[in-house]
Amino acid sequence: MENSTNNTFERIGKSIKSSITLKLFSISILILLLLIPVSQVRTLISEREGYRYDAVREVSEKWGGQQTITGPILTIPYKTYTTDVDKEVYEHTNYAHFLPENLRISSIVNPEIRKRGIYEIPLYNTRVNIAGDFTPPDLNAFKINPQHIQWEDAFVSLGIPDMVGIKDVILLKWNKESHPFEPGLTNNDILTSGVNSKVSLLEGSSAEFSFDINLNGSEKLNFVPLGKKTNVKVTSTWTDPSFNGRYIPDHHEITEEGFEAEWNVFDFNRNYPQQWLGDIHNTYGSEFGVDLFMPVNHYQKNMRSAKYAILIITLTFLVYFFFEILNKRKIHPFQYILIGLSLSLFYTLLLSITEHFGFDSAYLISSIMVISLIVGYSSVIFNSKKLTTLLASFLALIFGFIYVILQLQDYSLLVGSVGLFVVLGVTMYLSRKIDWYALSSVKN
Repeated sequence: MENSTNNTFERIGKSIKSSITLKLFSISILILLLLIPVSQVRTLISEREGYRYDAVREVSEKWGGQQTITGPILTIPYKTYTTDVDKEVYEHTNYAHFLPENLRISSIVNPEIRKRGIYEIPLYNTRVNIAGDFTPPDLNAFKINPQHIQWEDAFVSLGIPDMVGIKDVILLKWNKESHPFEPGLTNNDILTSGVNSKVSLLEGSSAEFSFDINLNGSEKLNFVPLGKKTNVKVTSTWTDPSFNGRYIPDHHEITEEGFEAEWNVFDFNRNYPQQWLGDIHNTYGSEFGVDLFMPVNHYQKNMRSAKYAILIITLTFLVYFFFEILNKRKIHPFQYILIGLSLSLFYTLLLSITEHFGFDSAYLISSIMVISLIVGYSSVIFNSKKLTTLLASFLALIFGFIYVILQLQDYSLLVGSVGLFVVLGVTMYLSRKIDWYALSSVKN
Protein backbone atom coordinates (compact mmCIF):
# COMPACT_ATOMS: atom_id res chain seq x y z
CA MET A 1 0.00 0.00 0.00
CA GLU A 2 2.80 2.38 0.93
CA ASN A 3 4.64 1.63 -2.33
CA SER A 4 1.46 2.34 -4.27
CA THR A 5 1.07 5.70 -2.55
CA ASN A 6 4.70 6.61 -3.23
CA ASN A 7 4.32 5.66 -6.88
CA THR A 8 1.22 7.85 -7.14
CA PHE A 9 3.07 10.87 -5.73
CA GLU A 10 6.02 10.22 -8.01
CA ARG A 11 3.74 10.13 -11.03
CA ILE A 12 2.10 13.39 -9.93
CA GLY A 13 5.53 14.97 -9.40
CA LYS A 14 6.73 13.87 -12.82
CA SER A 15 3.51 15.09 -14.38
CA ILE A 16 3.96 18.53 -12.80
CA LYS A 17 7.59 18.72 -13.94
CA SER A 18 6.71 17.75 -17.49
CA SER A 19 3.56 19.87 -17.80
CA ILE A 20 4.00 22.51 -20.50
CA THR A 21 0.82 24.27 -19.37
CA LEU A 22 2.10 24.51 -15.82
CA LYS A 23 5.46 25.75 -17.10
CA LEU A 24 3.79 28.54 -19.10
CA PHE A 25 1.61 29.42 -16.12
CA SER A 26 4.59 29.61 -13.76
CA ILE A 27 6.55 31.76 -16.25
CA SER A 28 3.58 34.14 -16.53
CA ILE A 29 3.38 34.43 -12.74
CA LEU A 30 7.13 35.10 -12.55
CA ILE A 31 6.84 37.88 -15.14
CA LEU A 32 4.10 39.55 -13.10
CA LEU A 33 6.09 39.19 -9.87
CA LEU A 34 9.18 40.69 -11.52
CA LEU A 35 7.18 43.83 -12.29
CA ILE A 36 7.30 44.59 -8.55
CA PRO A 37 11.05 45.39 -8.48
CA VAL A 38 10.63 47.21 -11.80
CA SER A 39 7.92 49.41 -10.27
CA GLN A 40 10.32 50.17 -7.43
CA VAL A 41 12.90 51.24 -10.00
CA ARG A 42 10.36 53.62 -11.54
CA THR A 43 9.74 55.07 -8.08
CA LEU A 44 13.51 55.48 -7.68
CA ILE A 45 13.71 57.31 -11.01
CA SER A 46 11.01 59.73 -9.85
CA GLU A 47 12.87 60.29 -6.58
CA ARG A 48 16.15 61.01 -8.36
CA GLU A 49 14.37 63.41 -10.70
CA GLY A 50 12.90 65.09 -7.63
CA TYR A 51 16.41 65.51 -6.21
CA ARG A 52 17.39 67.26 -9.42
CA TYR A 53 14.45 69.64 -9.12
CA ASP A 54 15.47 70.34 -5.53
CA ALA A 55 18.99 71.15 -6.72
CA VAL A 56 17.61 73.47 -9.42
CA ARG A 57 15.36 75.22 -6.89
CA GLU A 58 18.17 75.63 -4.38
CA VAL A 59 20.52 77.20 -6.92
CA SER A 60 17.74 79.31 -8.45
CA GLU A 61 16.82 80.76 -5.07
CA LYS A 62 20.27 82.28 -4.88
CA TRP A 63 20.84 83.10 -8.55
CA GLY A 64 17.39 83.81 -9.95
CA GLY A 65 14.51 81.62 -11.05
CA GLN A 66 12.53 81.40 -14.25
CA GLN A 67 11.92 84.97 -15.39
CA THR A 68 8.94 86.48 -17.22
CA ILE A 69 9.30 90.16 -18.07
CA THR A 70 5.94 91.95 -18.14
CA GLY A 71 5.79 95.59 -18.97
CA PRO A 72 5.98 98.41 -18.88
CA ILE A 73 2.43 99.25 -17.85
CA LEU A 74 1.34 102.88 -17.42
CA THR A 75 -1.11 103.34 -14.56
CA ILE A 76 -3.09 106.48 -13.72
CA PRO A 77 -4.90 106.69 -10.35
CA TYR A 78 -8.32 108.27 -10.06
CA LYS A 79 -10.74 108.88 -7.23
CA THR A 80 -14.21 107.47 -6.80
CA TYR A 81 -16.71 108.24 -4.06
CA THR A 82 -19.44 106.20 -2.45
CA THR A 83 -22.12 107.13 0.05
CA ASP A 84 -23.49 104.77 2.69
CA VAL A 85 -26.99 104.71 4.18
CA ASP A 86 -25.97 107.39 6.69
CA LYS A 87 -24.92 109.62 3.79
CA GLU A 88 -21.29 109.30 4.85
CA VAL A 89 -19.02 109.84 1.84
CA TYR A 90 -16.05 107.53 1.34
CA GLU A 91 -13.12 108.15 -1.00
CA HIS A 92 -11.52 105.32 -2.96
CA THR A 93 -8.44 105.21 -5.16
CA ASN A 94 -8.77 103.16 -8.31
CA TYR A 95 -6.44 102.63 -11.24
CA ALA A 96 -6.65 102.85 -15.00
CA HIS A 97 -4.04 100.82 -16.85
CA PHE A 98 -2.61 101.54 -20.29
CA LEU A 99 -0.35 99.39 -22.46
CA PRO A 100 2.32 100.63 -24.91
CA GLU A 101 1.50 101.44 -28.51
CA ASN A 102 4.84 100.01 -29.64
CA LEU A 103 7.03 97.71 -27.58
CA ARG A 104 10.52 96.68 -28.69
CA ILE A 105 12.50 94.20 -26.62
CA SER A 106 16.04 93.08 -27.33
CA SER A 107 17.66 90.43 -25.13
CA ILE A 108 21.17 89.00 -25.17
CA VAL A 109 21.24 85.80 -23.12
CA ASN A 110 24.57 84.58 -21.74
CA PRO A 111 24.09 81.01 -20.46
CA GLU A 112 26.24 78.95 -18.14
CA ILE A 113 26.04 75.55 -16.51
CA ARG A 114 26.36 75.23 -12.75
CA LYS A 115 26.76 71.89 -10.98
CA ARG A 116 25.09 70.98 -7.73
CA GLY A 117 26.43 67.58 -6.74
CA ILE A 118 25.96 65.40 -9.81
CA TYR A 119 23.26 67.63 -11.31
CA GLU A 120 23.76 70.21 -14.05
CA ILE A 121 21.64 73.35 -13.86
CA PRO A 122 21.29 75.78 -16.80
CA LEU A 123 21.53 79.41 -15.66
CA TYR A 124 21.74 82.65 -17.60
CA ASN A 125 22.37 86.35 -17.36
CA THR A 126 20.51 88.51 -19.82
CA ARG A 127 20.93 92.13 -20.80
CA VAL A 128 17.51 93.34 -21.91
CA ASN A 129 16.77 96.62 -23.63
CA ILE A 130 13.11 97.66 -23.64
CA ALA A 131 11.89 100.67 -25.59
CA GLY A 132 8.64 101.97 -27.04
CA ASP A 133 5.98 104.60 -26.65
CA PHE A 134 2.58 105.31 -25.13
CA THR A 135 -0.11 107.21 -26.96
CA PRO A 136 -2.00 109.89 -24.97
CA PRO A 137 -4.12 108.02 -22.39
CA ASP A 138 -7.84 108.41 -23.12
CA LEU A 139 -9.91 108.20 -19.95
CA ASN A 140 -13.04 109.60 -21.57
CA ALA A 141 -13.98 106.08 -22.67
CA PHE A 142 -14.23 105.12 -18.99
CA LYS A 143 -16.51 108.09 -18.20
CA ILE A 144 -14.32 109.22 -15.34
CA ASN A 145 -14.78 112.72 -13.99
CA PRO A 146 -11.70 114.61 -15.27
CA GLN A 147 -11.42 116.36 -11.88
CA HIS A 148 -10.91 113.01 -10.17
CA ILE A 149 -7.96 111.93 -12.33
CA GLN A 150 -4.59 112.19 -10.57
CA TRP A 151 -2.22 112.80 -13.45
CA GLU A 152 0.55 113.82 -11.06
CA ASP A 153 0.57 110.36 -9.45
CA ALA A 154 0.91 108.37 -12.66
CA PHE A 155 3.45 105.55 -12.52
CA VAL A 156 4.97 102.80 -14.66
CA SER A 157 5.17 99.18 -13.48
CA LEU A 158 7.42 96.37 -14.65
CA GLY A 159 6.79 92.74 -13.73
CA ILE A 160 9.76 90.59 -12.70
CA PRO A 161 8.81 87.38 -10.85
CA ASP A 162 12.13 86.73 -9.10
CA MET A 163 13.64 89.97 -7.84
CA VAL A 164 16.78 88.13 -6.67
CA GLY A 165 17.90 88.09 -10.30
CA ILE A 166 18.08 91.89 -10.68
CA LYS A 167 21.77 92.82 -10.80
CA ASP A 168 21.77 96.59 -11.48
CA VAL A 169 19.65 99.66 -10.88
CA ILE A 170 16.94 99.97 -13.54
CA LEU A 171 16.76 103.55 -14.81
CA LEU A 172 13.67 104.54 -16.80
CA LYS A 173 14.18 107.13 -19.52
CA TRP A 174 10.78 108.82 -19.87
CA ASN A 175 10.75 111.37 -22.68
CA LYS A 176 13.70 113.56 -21.76
CA GLU A 177 13.70 112.71 -18.08
CA SER A 178 15.19 109.87 -16.07
CA HIS A 179 13.28 108.10 -13.31
CA PRO A 180 14.75 105.23 -11.28
CA PHE A 181 12.54 102.22 -10.69
CA GLU A 182 11.77 101.41 -7.08
CA PRO A 183 11.27 97.87 -5.70
CA GLY A 184 7.72 96.75 -5.13
CA LEU A 185 4.38 97.52 -6.72
CA THR A 186 1.83 100.21 -5.93
CA ASN A 187 -1.05 97.82 -6.65
CA ASN A 188 -1.56 94.22 -7.68
CA ASP A 189 -4.26 94.61 -10.33
CA ILE A 190 -2.05 93.03 -13.01
CA LEU A 191 1.34 92.18 -11.53
CA THR A 192 2.28 90.37 -8.33
CA SER A 193 6.03 91.04 -8.27
CA GLY A 194 8.19 93.71 -9.80
CA VAL A 195 9.25 97.36 -9.71
CA ASN A 196 7.59 100.72 -10.33
CA SER A 197 8.54 104.31 -11.09
CA LYS A 198 6.62 107.56 -10.88
CA VAL A 199 6.59 109.51 -14.13
CA SER A 200 5.72 112.99 -15.31
CA LEU A 201 2.57 112.84 -17.36
CA LEU A 202 0.40 115.66 -18.63
CA GLU A 203 -3.16 115.20 -19.79
CA GLY A 204 -3.24 114.50 -23.50
CA SER A 205 0.49 113.92 -23.81
CA SER A 206 2.27 110.92 -25.28
CA ALA A 207 5.50 109.45 -23.97
CA GLU A 208 8.54 107.60 -25.21
CA PHE A 209 10.45 105.30 -22.90
CA SER A 210 13.47 103.03 -22.73
CA PHE A 211 15.40 101.20 -20.05
CA ASP A 212 17.91 98.38 -19.62
CA ILE A 213 17.70 95.37 -17.32
CA ASN A 214 20.61 93.27 -16.12
CA LEU A 215 18.87 90.10 -14.99
CA ASN A 216 19.85 86.63 -13.80
CA GLY A 217 17.55 83.65 -14.29
CA SER A 218 17.44 79.91 -14.74
CA GLU A 219 16.03 77.57 -17.38
CA LYS A 220 13.38 79.89 -18.89
CA LEU A 221 13.14 83.48 -20.10
CA ASN A 222 9.69 84.69 -21.15
CA PHE A 223 8.10 87.95 -22.29
CA VAL A 224 4.53 89.24 -22.31
CA PRO A 225 3.37 91.03 -25.50
CA LEU A 226 1.87 94.16 -23.98
CA GLY A 227 2.38 96.42 -26.99
CA LYS A 228 -0.24 97.03 -29.63
CA LYS A 229 2.68 95.90 -31.71
CA THR A 230 5.35 93.91 -29.87
CA ASN A 231 8.72 93.00 -31.34
CA VAL A 232 11.05 90.71 -29.37
CA LYS A 233 14.55 89.67 -30.41
CA VAL A 234 16.61 87.17 -28.43
CA THR A 235 20.18 86.08 -29.17
CA SER A 236 22.30 83.63 -27.22
CA THR A 237 25.22 81.23 -27.42
CA TRP A 238 22.97 78.40 -26.17
CA THR A 239 22.81 75.77 -28.91
CA ASP A 240 19.68 73.85 -27.83
CA PRO A 241 16.84 76.33 -27.34
CA SER A 242 13.24 75.28 -26.96
CA PHE A 243 10.77 77.99 -27.93
CA ASN A 244 7.78 77.93 -25.61
CA GLY A 245 4.63 79.77 -24.77
CA ARG A 246 1.72 81.16 -26.73
CA TYR A 247 3.62 82.17 -29.86
CA ILE A 248 6.38 80.63 -31.94
CA PRO A 249 9.10 82.85 -33.44
CA ASP A 250 8.47 84.45 -36.81
CA HIS A 251 12.12 83.91 -37.59
CA HIS A 252 14.77 81.87 -35.87
CA GLU A 253 18.19 80.44 -36.65
CA ILE A 254 20.05 77.81 -34.65
CA THR A 255 23.72 77.13 -35.31
CA GLU A 256 26.67 75.61 -33.49
CA GLU A 257 27.44 79.09 -32.16
CA GLY A 258 23.99 79.69 -30.67
CA PHE A 259 20.61 80.96 -31.80
CA GLU A 260 18.69 84.04 -32.84
CA ALA A 261 14.92 84.36 -32.65
CA GLU A 262 12.41 87.12 -33.37
CA TRP A 263 8.72 87.43 -32.53
CA ASN A 264 6.14 89.95 -33.76
CA VAL A 265 2.88 89.93 -31.82
CA PHE A 266 -0.10 92.25 -32.30
CA ASP A 267 -2.89 93.19 -29.91
CA PHE A 268 -5.37 91.08 -31.90
CA ASN A 269 -3.24 88.00 -31.13
CA ARG A 270 -4.03 88.16 -27.40
CA ASN A 271 -7.12 88.20 -25.23
CA TYR A 272 -6.92 91.58 -23.45
CA PRO A 273 -7.22 95.19 -24.67
CA GLN A 274 -4.83 98.12 -24.59
CA GLN A 275 -6.48 99.76 -21.60
CA TRP A 276 -8.81 98.82 -18.76
CA LEU A 277 -9.79 99.64 -15.20
CA GLY A 278 -8.74 97.73 -12.12
CA ASP A 279 -8.23 93.98 -12.37
CA ILE A 280 -10.93 93.06 -14.88
CA HIS A 281 -8.24 91.73 -17.26
CA ASN A 282 -4.98 89.86 -16.79
CA THR A 283 -2.07 88.92 -19.02
CA TYR A 284 -1.67 85.29 -17.94
CA GLY A 285 -1.33 82.78 -20.75
CA SER A 286 0.08 85.19 -23.32
CA GLU A 287 3.74 84.87 -22.37
CA PHE A 288 6.29 83.36 -24.73
CA GLY A 289 10.02 82.93 -24.87
CA VAL A 290 12.78 80.37 -24.74
CA ASP A 291 13.85 77.46 -22.55
CA LEU A 292 17.51 76.67 -22.10
CA PHE A 293 16.67 73.12 -23.05
CA MET A 294 18.95 70.36 -21.84
CA PRO A 295 19.26 68.20 -24.99
CA VAL A 296 19.03 64.91 -23.09
CA ASN A 297 16.55 64.46 -20.27
CA HIS A 298 18.12 61.42 -18.65
CA TYR A 299 15.27 60.76 -16.24
CA GLN A 300 12.59 60.84 -18.92
CA LYS A 301 14.55 58.34 -20.98
CA ASN A 302 15.09 56.13 -17.94
CA MET A 303 11.37 56.24 -17.18
CA ARG A 304 10.50 55.39 -20.79
CA SER A 305 13.02 52.56 -20.68
CA ALA A 306 11.47 51.15 -17.49
CA LYS A 307 8.06 51.10 -19.20
CA TYR A 308 9.47 48.53 -21.62
CA ALA A 309 10.61 46.24 -18.78
CA ILE A 310 7.73 43.81 -19.23
CA LEU A 311 8.59 43.55 -22.93
CA ILE A 312 12.28 42.77 -22.28
CA ILE A 313 11.45 40.23 -19.57
CA THR A 314 8.75 38.56 -21.65
CA LEU A 315 10.88 38.32 -24.79
CA THR A 316 13.83 36.94 -22.82
CA PHE A 317 11.68 34.33 -21.08
CA LEU A 318 10.15 33.45 -24.45
CA VAL A 319 13.63 32.76 -25.82
CA TYR A 320 14.43 30.50 -22.84
CA PHE A 321 11.11 28.71 -23.18
CA PHE A 322 11.74 27.88 -26.83
CA PHE A 323 15.25 26.72 -25.95
CA GLU A 324 13.60 24.29 -23.54
CA ILE A 325 11.09 23.05 -26.07
CA LEU A 326 13.16 22.95 -29.26
CA ASN A 327 16.48 21.86 -27.76
CA LYS A 328 15.23 19.62 -24.94
CA ARG A 329 16.85 21.75 -22.25
CA LYS A 330 15.17 21.84 -18.86
CA ILE A 331 15.29 25.17 -16.96
CA HIS A 332 14.08 25.38 -13.36
CA PRO A 333 11.73 28.23 -12.28
CA PHE A 334 14.39 29.37 -9.80
CA GLN A 335 16.75 29.89 -12.73
CA TYR A 336 14.05 31.95 -14.45
CA ILE A 337 13.85 34.07 -11.29
CA LEU A 338 17.58 34.75 -11.30
CA ILE A 339 17.49 35.69 -14.97
CA GLY A 340 14.49 37.96 -14.37
CA LEU A 341 16.20 39.67 -11.42
CA SER A 342 19.24 40.28 -13.63
CA LEU A 343 16.97 42.00 -16.15
CA SER A 344 15.40 44.08 -13.36
CA LEU A 345 18.86 45.08 -12.15
CA PHE A 346 19.53 46.49 -15.61
CA TYR A 347 17.30 49.50 -14.85
CA THR A 348 19.04 50.32 -11.60
CA LEU A 349 22.40 50.13 -13.35
CA LEU A 350 21.06 52.28 -16.19
CA LEU A 351 19.83 54.99 -13.83
CA SER A 352 22.96 55.14 -11.67
CA ILE A 353 25.39 55.15 -14.61
CA THR A 354 23.27 57.66 -16.56
CA GLU A 355 23.71 60.29 -13.85
CA HIS A 356 27.46 60.25 -14.45
CA PHE A 357 28.03 59.32 -18.10
CA GLY A 358 24.80 60.14 -19.96
CA PHE A 359 22.01 57.87 -21.14
CA ASP A 360 23.54 56.47 -24.34
CA SER A 361 26.79 55.38 -22.70
CA ALA A 362 24.90 54.08 -19.67
CA TYR A 363 22.58 52.00 -21.84
CA LEU A 364 25.54 50.40 -23.62
CA ILE A 365 27.45 49.69 -20.40
CA SER A 366 24.39 48.36 -18.54
CA SER A 367 23.37 46.17 -21.49
CA ILE A 368 26.84 44.65 -21.78
CA MET A 369 26.97 43.98 -18.02
CA VAL A 370 23.53 42.33 -17.84
CA ILE A 371 23.91 40.35 -21.09
CA SER A 372 27.34 39.11 -19.95
CA LEU A 373 25.91 38.05 -16.59
CA ILE A 374 22.96 36.19 -18.12
CA VAL A 375 25.02 34.58 -20.91
CA GLY A 376 27.73 33.48 -18.47
CA TYR A 377 25.14 31.93 -16.18
CA SER A 378 23.24 30.30 -19.04
CA SER A 379 26.37 28.81 -20.58
CA VAL A 380 26.53 26.45 -17.60
CA ILE A 381 22.83 25.62 -17.90
CA PHE A 382 22.96 24.88 -21.62
CA ASN A 383 26.50 23.46 -21.74
CA SER A 384 26.47 24.36 -25.43
CA LYS A 385 28.50 27.05 -27.21
CA LYS A 386 25.94 27.16 -30.00
CA LEU A 387 22.99 27.82 -27.69
CA THR A 388 25.01 30.30 -25.63
CA THR A 389 26.02 32.25 -28.72
CA LEU A 390 22.46 32.18 -29.99
CA LEU A 391 21.20 33.44 -26.62
CA ALA A 392 23.72 36.30 -26.61
CA SER A 393 22.59 37.28 -30.10
CA PHE A 394 18.93 37.26 -29.10
CA LEU A 395 19.59 39.35 -25.97
CA ALA A 396 21.66 41.87 -27.95
CA LEU A 397 18.83 42.07 -30.48
CA ILE A 398 16.21 42.64 -27.76
CA PHE A 399 18.19 45.38 -25.99
CA GLY A 400 19.08 46.97 -29.32
CA PHE A 401 15.43 46.95 -30.37
CA ILE A 402 14.38 48.72 -27.16
CA TYR A 403 17.17 51.28 -27.58
CA VAL A 404 15.98 52.12 -31.09
CA ILE A 405 12.43 52.62 -29.80
CA LEU A 406 13.71 54.94 -27.06
CA GLN A 407 15.54 57.09 -29.60
CA LEU A 408 12.49 57.50 -31.82
CA GLN A 409 10.01 60.04 -30.54
CA ASP A 410 7.58 60.28 -33.45
CA TYR A 411 7.94 56.74 -34.80
CA SER A 412 8.39 54.75 -31.57
CA LEU A 413 4.83 53.36 -31.66
CA LEU A 414 5.14 52.37 -35.31
CA VAL A 415 8.54 50.71 -34.90
CA GLY A 416 7.45 49.01 -31.67
CA SER A 417 4.26 47.66 -33.24
CA VAL A 418 6.09 46.34 -36.31
CA GLY A 419 8.77 44.80 -34.10
CA LEU A 420 6.23 42.99 -31.96
CA PHE A 421 4.48 41.79 -35.12
CA VAL A 422 7.77 40.33 -36.32
CA VAL A 423 8.36 38.66 -32.92
CA LEU A 424 4.89 37.14 -33.01
CA GLY A 425 5.49 35.94 -36.56
CA VAL A 426 8.80 34.30 -35.64
CA THR A 427 7.19 32.67 -32.60
CA MET A 428 4.38 31.26 -34.72
CA TYR A 429 6.90 29.98 -37.29
CA LEU A 430 9.11 28.27 -34.71
CA SER A 431 6.15 26.65 -32.98
CA ARG A 432 4.20 25.66 -36.10
CA LYS A 433 5.22 21.97 -36.00
CA ILE A 434 5.18 21.45 -32.26
CA ASP A 435 2.54 19.00 -31.11
CA TRP A 436 1.69 20.57 -27.76
CA TYR A 437 -0.63 17.71 -26.76
CA ALA A 438 1.93 15.06 -27.53
CA LEU A 439 4.72 16.99 -25.84
CA SER A 440 4.92 15.48 -22.40
CA SER A 441 8.42 16.12 -21.12
CA VAL A 442 11.55 18.17 -21.61
CA LYS A 443 14.64 16.02 -21.44
CA ASN A 444 18.23 16.99 -20.83
